[in-house]
Amino acid sequence: MGCMHDPSDTVVRNMLQIIDCGVADYRQVLRQQVEIHAQRLAGQVPDTVLVCEHPAVVTLGARRTANRLLASPEQLAGQGIEVVEVTRGGGTTAHNPGQLVLYPILDLRKRGLSAGPYVRTLEAIGLELLRTLGLQAKTRKGLPGLWVEDRKIASIGVRVSKGVTFHGMAVNIRNDLRIFDLVVPCGLDGVRMTSHLKETGNACPMAVAKARLNELLIEHLS
Repeated sequence: MGCMHDPSDTVVRNMLQIIDCGVADYRQVLRQQVEIHAQRLAGQVPDTVLVCEHPAVVTLGARRTANRLLASPEQLAGQGIEVVEVTRGGGTTAHNPGQLVLYPILDLRKRGLSAGPYVRTLEAIGLELLRTLGLQAKTRKGLPGLWVEDRKIASIGVRVSKGVTFHGMAVNIRNDLRIFDLVVPCGLDGVRMTSHLKETGNACPMAVAKARLNELLIEHLS
């Protein structure tokens, strides 16, 4: 299923629309991003953030040299894991339930932002989210995303087209990390992935993480 939602799943605050898509198929949400991107360019909708979890999927980014799989597409398909090529920055990443994904579709020109400061804003939101859930993470210069010591807990891959963003950030809350054994995350050799659950032993309900994320999105982006 895609990002079908009833009005109760949508929050609009200070001209920022947040849509909770639940657990939604990656391709469907990608199509919805493209539609909202066009609507945002035309001024038909406000800045929008899609929030979701995905069934197991591996995505390949625009930086082809960073797209590295450790299993064949056939092996991945045998485990029910789809492989999708996308146009965001960065290399291979993986999504599965228990990972909190956000896709902001924002007009950066109206915000006076360029891509670099925008990525740092996403990192700030992720850092604050994890901190309020009891985990201290950090950024690493030249490596977009979030880390707990040398372990990566959040991945960022964005695209800016005609001044409007899509794609976004994925934060590992309580997902099965074995999916990352099938890829070289973001093309970084030897990187170990982690999650809030693995680091804290606390199985944070996704509803709690989403509620806190909504507050932070409104605080930082509206």
